[in-house]
Amino acid sequence: EASITKSGQEYVVNGHKWWTSGAMDPRCKMCIFMGKTDVTAPKHSQQSMVVVPFDAPGITVVRPLLVFGFDDAPHGHAEVKFENVRVPAENLLVAEGHGFKIAQGRLGPGRIHHCMRLIGLAERALQLLCQRALARTAFGKPIAEQGMLRRDVGMLRCEIDQARLLVLQAARRIDEEGGVVNPAARQRIAMIKFVVPAMTVRVIDRAIQVHGGGGVSSDFPLAFAYAQARSLQLADGPDEVHLEQVARMELARYKPRPT
Repeated sequence: EASITKSGQEYVVNGHKWWTSGAMDPRCKMCIFMGKTDVTAPKHSQQSMVVVPFDAPGITVVRPLLVFGFDDAPHGHAEVKFENVRVPAENLLVAEGHGFKIAQGRLGPGRIHHCMRLIGLAERALQLLCQRALARTAFGKPIAEQGMLRRDVGMLRCEIDQARLLVLQAARRIDEEGGVVNPAARQRIAMIKFVVPAMTVRVIDRAIQVHGGGGVSSDFPLAFAYAQARSLQLADGPDEVHLEQVARMELARYKPRPT
């Protein structure tokens, strides 16, 4: 469990983290470390954030991490150890106990950004699927003329556009109704973070199938695209957490209110 402990005019940072974003990039000069400053505080007020120079004594980059075998160099993630790393007290962001609040403020717009990129990825996968289906022949006729494939193309087109509209609605809620502090915006953000990665994985998976063995090779971008999309069903919160939030907020609408 990561900790940030006050020691005079410094904070002492300890923790063992993985999936540290950008840690392998040679341009990385600092990181934002999140850890607990007060384990006795309410659960959403225990965490704080502090800026840590990446060349500070006590930081060890253990290894780069691969995602389905892809290293995403040079911007990849890493396993990093922080052992008694000392930073000035002024490196604390906002105040002690504000770590969770800061994280949520970033994650809302960040999830919309993830979903925007995934929709573009799904569009590219569907494009490759259609081009391959028109060019490839099986059982004496182009795959594009197979009834099952045509049904899939129609369904995937609908799913991409449905997801796009939901993302636009979530973005509009943030703009017009107070951002991530607004319950309606929070529910929509949770919805898109579940819907869009799952949709993109389905599109890419079907595109891989149409490409046959080439779909899982490095000759086409689909294997890497699948790794990106599938990892976003975990990054910034797994699907189960987002569905739980959607359900909790939906049920709350119908709970009897005190009179």
